[in-house]
Amino acid sequence: MRWGRTSLLVNDHDFRTDSIGIAIPYGIYDLLANRGSIFVGVSHDTPHFAAHSIACWWLREGISRYPNATELLILADTGGSNSCRYYVWKTEIQEQLCNQFGLTVTVAHYPTGASKWNPIEHRLFSQIAATWAGHVLSTLLILLSFIRRTTTTTGLKVTATYFEQTYLTGLKVTNAEFKTIQLTRHDICPQWNYTIRPRHQNTE
Repeated sequence: MRWGRTSLLVNDHDFRTDSIGIAIPYGIYDLLANRGSIFVGVSHDTPHFAAHSIACWWLREGISRYPNATELLILADTGGSNSCRYYVWKTEIQEQLCNQFGLTVTVAHYPTGASKWNPIEHRLFSQIAATWAGHVLSTLLILLSFIRRTTTTTGLKVTATYFEQTYLTGLKVTNAEFKTIQLTRHDICPQWNYTIRPRHQNTE
């Protein structure tokens, strides 16, 4: 928290036309290692951006931390760029994680309104919010610096990276393309729980 004798003047509303840009944080929290990774996009919050963030985390940290891993569990919200309803999200997981790294990926979505139970909310994002509380995030550099300085007494460390590329909106997946996904829905809450395997694996 920031304290001072005088207040800092800011706008009471945010308008895109008054800004120098936007920052879209996508977070990954490694529960076992107590490590957070925030990837900040500057264009649009899309399934491609979400899957790209996870793929970059796996390439930079996951592979070295878990060199013998063949499976990955992702706990995700129901909505947003990793919505359980998006075909594009599933195709991006197939291409960017399963096929590229040979991983079998299980995704478990929290029901609508239950995302507060996701560990990333109270173990990562709440700590980041506490770190930058009272500060004006007027530039991308300031935002990234506060994310990177986030720590806890239990040893949490956080990295922050930003993506300059543009992620296009409005992308569609045809029924034929969706059928190529090696997707198996679970018996319990199949709309929220499913596993995607690399295409060269047997899905039975």
